[in-house]
Parts: sequence; C-alpha cells; structure tokens
Amino acid sequence: MKTLLGKTVVLAVTGSIAAVETVKLAHALRRRGAEVQAVMTAAAAGIVHPDALTYATGRLAITRITGLVEHVLYCGEGGAADLLLVAPCTANTIGKIASGIDDTPVTTFVTTALGRGMPVVVAPAMHESMYRHPAVAENLRRLRSWGIDVVDPKVEEGKAKVADIDTVVLHAMRAVSGRPLSGKRVLITSGACAEPLDDVRVLTTRSTGQMGRALALEAFRLGADVTVVHAGSFPCVRNVHATTAAEMHQAVLRVCRDDGVDIYVSAAAVSDFAPERREGKIPSGSPLTVRLNPLPKIIDEVMAAFHPVTVAFKLGWHEEERARAMLEAGAKMVVVNTPVAMGAAEGSFRIMTAGGVTEVTGSKEEVAAAVWSGLL
Repeated sequence: MKTLLGKTVVLAVTGSIAAVETVKLAHALRRRGAEVQAVMTAAAAGIVHPDALTYATGRLAITRITGLVEHVLYCGEGGAADLLLVAPCTANTIGKIASGIDDTPVTTFVTTALGRGMPVVVAPAMHESMYRHPAVAENLRRLRSWGIDVVDPKVEEGKAKVADIDTVVLHAMRAVSGRPLSGKRVLITSGACAEPLDDVRVLTTRSTGQMGRALALEAFRLGADVTVVHAGSFPCVRNVHATTAAEMHQAVLRVCRDDGVDIYVSAAAVSDFAPERREGKIPSGSPLTVRLNPLPKIIDEVMAAFHPVTVAFKLGWHEEERARAMLEAGAKMVVVNTPVAMGAAEGSFRIMTAGGVTEVTGSKEEVAAAVWSGLL
C-alpha cells in the first residue's frame, strides 16, 4: 500500500557506515509513494557518494546550503516537506541537535524543522560503547521530550546498529499519519495455536499470522500502543509469546488485567479443541483414536470481563449468523473470511458492523486498513 502517497520526506544522512543502507531506504520510502529528497553531511558523502542518493531519489542530493536556502524551502514555514527523517544519525549529530548546534546541512534542516514543528524521526547508529555514553542517553531523552520520534537501534555485535529498513519506514509512516489511534491500547491475537498430541506431534491450523501482522503494523502506523499475543515476533510492537490456546488465554487475560485494553482484535486461529496428550511418542503404523476436548472462547471472556471495543474474525461464509450474534452480544465488528484466505497473501473478506456489511478483496494490508478505517 502506498501509505506515503503525496508525502515528501527529507532523508537526512550523517556519517555512519550505516549510510550505505540509505539507497535501499530511499527506494523503500518511494515504494510507499513518498517523494524523497536527500540531504547529506560531508562525512556521509565520504561514505556513500551523493550521486547514489541522487539516483535513488530522483532528485539532486543536497550536500551544502546555498543561496536557495534549501532548509527553508523544505522544512521552513509552508515548506514542501512533510517529514524529516535522519537516518542514520550519529552520536555527534544527536549531540548537536540536542544542543541546538547548527553547523552541517543536516543540523540546519533539523533546526528549521523543529522550529516549524513538523514531524522529525531520528534513527541512531553507532558503536555500543558510544550509545551507552551518559551524554548520548541524555541527549536522546531530550530529543524525545521535544516530540522527536527516536527509532531504537539493534544492539548486537558490540554495535548499536541502525534499525531495519522496514522498521524505519513504519516509523516514518506513523509520523505523518496524524496518529488517530494515539493513546489507544490495542491488543491483538495472531496466528495459529499448536496443541500437543504427544511429545512430537501437534494439532494446529494453516494460519500464518499474516492478517495479525497487517493489523498490528497498521495500528502502530496509526499511533496505537500495540501488544500482540502469538508465537512469532513483529517489529514496532510488544510481542507476548504464546503457543497453545491455554497459553494465549492466560496471556490475553494477563495483559487485559495488568495493562488495560481499549481495542481487542481476535485475529488468531485459536484452537477450538485440544487433544488428550500422550506421553512420549505415539507409535506409528496402527489406527489411533484421539479424543478432542473443547476449549473456552477467549473472546467471550474478554468481552464479558473487560468490555473493550472488540473485533472478531470468523472463518467461512456459513459463520455469518454467528457473526450477527456476536454483534448483538457487543462486538463492534466481525470480519468473516473464506478458508482460502488462510495462509494466503490475499483473500475476500466481509466486514460486518451494526451499520451493515462491507466486502473487501485484496491484500491483508488492504483488509487491515479497511478494518481500522471502519473503527475510526
């Protein structure tokens, strides 16, 4: 989805070795629909040639402030830019921003952007020892206090590496979304559960969690504080691990009780049954009868005990009667999809609310956008 369509992003690059990734970052922003203008420090230009970013953005990279006052044209009052993204951002530049020092093209753009009050996102990158310096930590706190969105680096191999490109782009999209879900605590269950049959085998579904991921990242983009209970790991959200339906049940109730929830999206293929578990490995080669015991419905308990705005997912058009019953019981929305959509990148969905039914066919991202649009 081109969620940055019509937006102009100034990509400000400083002198970290992570600058070599900015060509890919520029392409990723443009694939989301953004117009991208690069501005570089002299140190950055010594790592990646300005021509590379000129090629990646389709615009001449800015390496110095000229009589055209480029910083004002883009980031001044009424300027053309919607977002200033400093990625990567060195400890040196972080310190300069925090101190109001303005001696490179990048810091000149930042000073202008902060004065205008436009969105600014900073993605630090440096050695871990530099990142742990008390002054750097204090400077980052100061940047956050000014409303700058700081994208936490990946601390590994003795380095605070710049965040993954997908993560940086998500923060960029969030910064210009208007954040209609700001202040909302969103809890999502996602993916398949796996119920052990013995010490080797499990009973599960074909769910891959693509729908849950799309819902979670769209909620983050719109400004929500997002928690996902599942067996995987998504960027930019709080991941709570759960494999079985019982673990998911416990985790969901714990999050609701301890952290609170405003919006609950039940997108997981939660197990309806659990087999009676056998110890060891069941020998192969002989017929086997397995007893399946029904499991409680997590969504019913959450709705009864915590009363959040609730979105349910049901599999199969034959579930529409059950979907209507859930709406009458207090669910805000029920999304019904066909089994073909499970595990697939696209599908056909019916979004049911008290106001009627909307049919959506497309990618899981498009469906997630339609779901959140229907709630706003």
